Amino acid sequence: MLKSWMVIAGVGLAIALLSNIIRPKDAKWFRRLERPQWLTFEKLIPVIWTTVFVCGGWSAYIVWEQTQSWRWMVAYIVLEVVTVSFTPVLLWSHSLLAASWIGGTGFVVGLVLAIAVLQVSVWAAALLIPYLLWSPIGTFTTWEMKKLNS
Repeated sequence: MLKSWMVIAGVGLAIALLSNIIRPKDAKWFRRLERPQWLTFEKLIPVIWTTVFVCGGWSAYIVWEQTQSWRWMVAYIVLEVVTVSFTPVLLWSHSLLAASWIGGTGFVVGLVLAIAVLQVSVWAAALLIPYLLWSPIGTFTTWEMKKLNS
């Protein structure tokens, strides 16, 4: 029998993998973009996002174990879908502005979810803090890249 954490991790992984359909021409376009001089941590971004997603999944697990509510799980899925849509929107549209809007939207959705989850579990809300800290940094970085790449 599947444990709830396995299902949550599997759904999260499936959503993330589906959003990573990258065409070679788009990857080439992205590599050629100018970056801000202060962007010295780019190689850490995959590790940072992995941490953020693991914390989000753990938060969802805590909420599921306490509520058994599909509505909460839909809210977590909405957050993940908005978050991972950043990559295909950026790469398929070649629009740093559109990606910045997706990033900002993700932050708002994450903040609303964290505040709502606080009534269920302080720990579940706390596990969303890495997302709430990192999402604005990623959004700001994209916004700054937009200025450099008109």
